[in-house]
Amino acid sequence: MSLFAVVDVETTGGSYQNARLTEIAVYLFNGNQIVREYSTLINPERPIPFMITRLTGITDAMVADAPKFYEVAREIVDITEGAVFVGHNVAFDYNFVRQEFKSLGYNFKRPTLCTVKMSRKILPGYDSYSLGNLCCSIGIPINNRHRAAGDALATADLLKRLIETDADQVYHQIQEVPAIIKDVPEETGVYYLHDESGHIIYVGKSLNMYERIQQHFRNQDTSKGIEMRNRIASVSYEITGSELLALLLESDEIKKHNPPYNRAQRRTRYGYSVFTYVNDEGYICYYPGHQVNGHQPIASFTSLNNAQNFLYSLADKYNLCQKLCGLYNTSGACFHHTIKKCMGACIGKEAPESYNLRAMTALKEIDFKEQDFYLIENGRSTDEYSVVKISGGRYSGFGFVDSFTTDLESLDGCIKQFDDNRDTRYIIKSYMKKHPGIKVVKVKSGSHSPFYNSTI
Repeated sequence: MSLFAVVDVETTGGSYQNARLTEIAVYLFNGNQIVREYSTLINPERPIPFMITRLTGITDAMVADAPKFYEVAREIVDITEGAVFVGHNVAFDYNFVRQEFKSLGYNFKRPTLCTVKMSRKILPGYDSYSLGNLCCSIGIPINNRHRAAGDALATADLLKRLIETDADQVYHQIQEVPAIIKDVPEETGVYYLHDESGHIIYVGKSLNMYERIQQHFRNQDTSKGIEMRNRIASVSYEITGSELLALLLESDEIKKHNPPYNRAQRRTRYGYSVFTYVNDEGYICYYPGHQVNGHQPIASFTSLNNAQNFLYSLADKYNLCQKLCGLYNTSGACFHHTIKKCMGACIGKEAPESYNLRAMTALKEIDFKEQDFYLIENGRSTDEYSVVKISGGRYSGFGFVDSFTTDLESLDGCIKQFDDNRDTRYIIKSYMKKHPGIKVVKVKSGSHSPFYNSTI
């Protein structure tokens, strides 16, 4: 019978890479009852934000004389040794604990079990699976909500309920780990699943490659997933440290290898693009066509129809001329002008200065707001940083530097070139939107001088 170390932590913030623990509780559960417990406040060696104190009730004064993490690390190793690390949204608690150990130079690694995921499978149909709401719905009391001991004890009671309801489902999630993945690190990166011939059959990315690959082996939900699992003969991986780099590398590798079990991003190239130029009359024009060597596209597509539909949507949104967008071949006025959606740029009725304002606004929607900059975030180790380069509004590639710098020569020198396409630009834009605090080094227009800003 497995041992379960049910864990809950309180922290100074939501990011395990930047915040620290303020409290931890561990209940060792044998499937029937709690056999050991441990709980302590932890001095995070930094101020606790007011919003966190308001949520947890833990103040700076409460942790001032509490032990620092390194003073309790041995106890945490001992109580979790040989046990499955369990949490409600286990990735949160596990990543924080792992990061604390990582700062001490110790690789803390345990099999994990998430009671949120298990509850959705075994106890379906509830409106909310947050710990508070779910426990309220199924009659499990929680004392000291948002404190480590109270939440961990409630999670242990929830785990007991899950085992009583469907033990086979629970224990299936903690089955023996296949030997071929035991050396895969619990790090952010890109992994490759190979068949017996060594061919890549799947490329994936994850914040925790070890845990994600385990999920592939546990897959019993779809015939496709089971088929892929049965073909896996070996695993390889590349650590990126940065989630953004993992996303970009995964996209590039899928296009390069075209694995049979990757459904998204499987096209190896984008044969059609949208280009822009200024015509003899001074109007900004767009046109769809094949990739042209030496000309940077503003967007790339898998078919001419997709490129044209993209331009139709821009023309509709910004009242652009269909003729100047390469969508209406005529020597006279375009169709949009006949229905008064085009103001007459196609026949010289609207001045270039007026028309180009809208055309430029449309271009900004497609392109990055800045043309030349570097994105910098965490790398593969605590003293390394990852760098993504945008040049001329296009993705150029990524690399790593040994320390944070705004020196353009150092940043540029680390870059390994990768292809720019619609997917990579979408990945970068989406990531920047979700992570507004990402470090940005902008290149001043017309110079080679850097300008550092935390946002862009």
